[in-house]
Parts: sequence; C-alpha cells; structure tokens
Amino acid sequence: MKRRLQTTEKIVALTFDDGPNEPYTSELLDLLKAEGIHATFFVVGANAKKYPGVVQRIVAEGHTLGNHSTNHLFRNYFLQPSFRREIEETQKILEEIAGLRPRFFRSPWLFRHPLLLRSVKRARLTAVFGVFGSEWEVFQRNPQAMMQRALHKLQPGTIYIFHDGYNNKGAYRGATVEALRQLIPLLRAQGYRFVTIEDAL
Repeated sequence: MKRRLQTTEKIVALTFDDGPNEPYTSELLDLLKAEGIHATFFVVGANAKKYPGVVQRIVAEGHTLGNHSTNHLFRNYFLQPSFRREIEETQKILEEIAGLRPRFFRSPWLFRHPLLLRSVKRARLTAVFGVFGSEWEVFQRNPQAMMQRALHKLQPGTIYIFHDGYNNKGAYRGATVEALRQLIPLLRAQGYRFVTIEDAL
C-alpha cells in the first residue's frame, strides 16, 4: 500500500479519481499537456465504457492508467466486500479499450478492507492511496481555497488525490481544473517536479 512516495527528493504525483468525465477530464489533459506533466488517472470502468476515446488519450499522452473499480458504489462494500468482481471486470474493460492491464488500484473512498486488499494482491495490483488535495473539492466553489489547501499538504513524495468525476456519474469539476491551473506553477516555483505512480515505483 502506497500512501506517499518514500523519498526526500522534491517530487509529487498528481492523481485523479472517478473519471473519465467530460469535458473535465479532457480539460485536465489539455492542461497537463500544456505544462508537460504526466499524471495518474484512476478510472471507473463504467465511465471508461462511456468515454473510451478519453481513456485512449490518457494512455497515448503518457499518463498512467489505474483501476478504480467498475461502478464505485458504496453498497458494494456490503454486497461484495472483496471487490474481486469489480477489480477483475475493470481490468478487462481497460485492456479492451486501452490495450493494457493497469498495475495500480485505488479503492473507492480509500477503504482498506482486508478482503479487498487480498483481491488486489491476487490481481497482482499495487494499492495506491494518497492525500486529498482539498477537502473542499466536493463543493466545487473556490478554486483558490482548494489550491491553498493542497499547497499546505505539500512535502516530498506527496501523492495528491483530485477528482475529475463523481463516483460513476457526471459532475461539474471546473473548479478542480482551475485549482490545478493555479497549483502547478506554485509547486514548480518551490522546486518540485511531477511524476506518475508508475515512474516513481
């Protein structure tokens, strides 16, 4: 399980959960491309099937693709706490769309149930967690406050968690895009460089 990158080097990993979700995933991809940054996208299988072209773009532009379950439904922790079916199905979906099987998994809501972690290990995946860029992100109201909260959490090896979607549904994520637009130059100004989870591990 990876909560942060074990390093004293000034590196950070930007990660995004719950996508693809248009137009916000593409807006983030445009921003990352303009900044020359690679990130890690933990995608929901159901959303990947809605936007296969976006998943293909994520891979084509050098970002790391991660598994974030098929449906991102809270009730599944009661119906199938191992999440085995959700993990395996999403691996198949992403292989069909992108031609690769992800190496990394992030559980919805960062749950660490022993049965789930056993399924992750059985699927030969590495569980990746991290810190939420901002607890205010869900409200999508103040990009500057989100940026400042993320900056407060900065340290070498930080794995930032942001969201380009909302569970397995579409949602407004324009404030997240704007917060990242403000955050990236500030991280660079402090001497940080950006890595994907795959690059770092």
